[in-house]
Amino acid sequence: MLNAPLSRRQFTRTIGAAAAALAAPRLLESVAHASLPEGMPASTIQLDSNENPHGPSPKALEAITQSQSVASRYPDGVVERVRSAIARLHGAESSQVALGCGSTEILRIADMAFLGPERNVVVAEPTFEAVLDYARVLRANPIKVPLTSDFRHDLPRMAAACTSKTGLVYVCNPNNPTGTIVTREELAEFFKRVPDSTIILLDEAYHHYVEDPRYASAFEWMGKAPNLIVTRTFSKVYGLAGMRLGYAVASPELIGAMKRHLLDDNANAAVLAAALASLGDTDHVARQRRLNNDTRQWLCAEFAKDGRRTIPSQTNFVMIEIGSDVRPFIEQFRARGILVGRKFPSLSNWLRVSIGTRQETEAFLAAFRAIVPAAAARAA
Repeated sequence: MLNAPLSRRQFTRTIGAAAAALAAPRLLESVAHASLPEGMPASTIQLDSNENPHGPSPKALEAITQSQSVASRYPDGVVERVRSAIARLHGAESSQVALGCGSTEILRIADMAFLGPERNVVVAEPTFEAVLDYARVLRANPIKVPLTSDFRHDLPRMAAACTSKTGLVYVCNPNNPTGTIVTREELAEFFKRVPDSTIILLDEAYHHYVEDPRYASAFEWMGKAPNLIVTRTFSKVYGLAGMRLGYAVASPELIGAMKRHLLDDNANAAVLAAALASLGDTDHVARQRRLNNDTRQWLCAEFAKDGRRTIPSQTNFVMIEIGSDVRPFIEQFRARGILVGRKFPSLSNWLRVSIGTRQETEAFLAAFRAIVPAAAARAA
């Protein structure tokens, strides 16, 4: 039996479906490279934002896929399950946990809760800039304390800078962009010296990569220091930077003050499902730590062979001394299809590079050896 002729509407639908099927691969390709600057090829090596090049846990990817079944529903119930899981991880109550769209939202709401025109914020120089960026919006006064000679937070000077007008003191441990840590003993003394009226905002975004036995998470002081807020993120070792989820743990009073500034429904069902799966996959965390740290140690050893100085790092990035302003070198790497970190004004001769896969890192090193000596010779 012959098929009946297509109506105009059926014909249009058929053509539309076929066009969509043909466009789908191109659409998926464009989405896959959405993080690249416009005009950069798909082969670009991204070593500029301290991401995890190995990606999320397979369990997290499966959870993301399964989350489509609840895409039409607000994820309130999952929010509570994630908060409870984080609370259990840290020996806290769910009332002590706030979730954010990445840990940058957590830093923003901490500024909003505890800063203003009559308050100042004490930070290391340099450190992760988000706290200062939001503080400027609030017209809060920044107090910048230079790093020590070995590129670490000068905690005694930072504590001394805290006064009755200090709303926040921000410590990034390990620090971005230097990759350095402050030790357990230094933190213990710091907590004693900071006034109770000053909120201590301790950012542990890179906590999972640390292997130095002198390091301690600030969670050791949770419950002992009522002015302490600890933040973490799913963007680094968990490989979920594009999904956006971070969190803070503190006393119920501090969390309550911060949550007043959070958007309602600020986390999506996919990332919440991925977070639960990630927290349960401890093998993945250990594997990511090993992959990253082995590659970082290899890279630093290669630079040592070249007589090139690096800052000892406990993170998924490292800073390399260039010898002159890094900006021209950044552009030369970009021309070769490699994105590296931005210039930090107080460390203008140091280049920050994220640790990629071993293959990506080898490509970076080859480019570095080709670019830097030639550029230095031209500058001379």
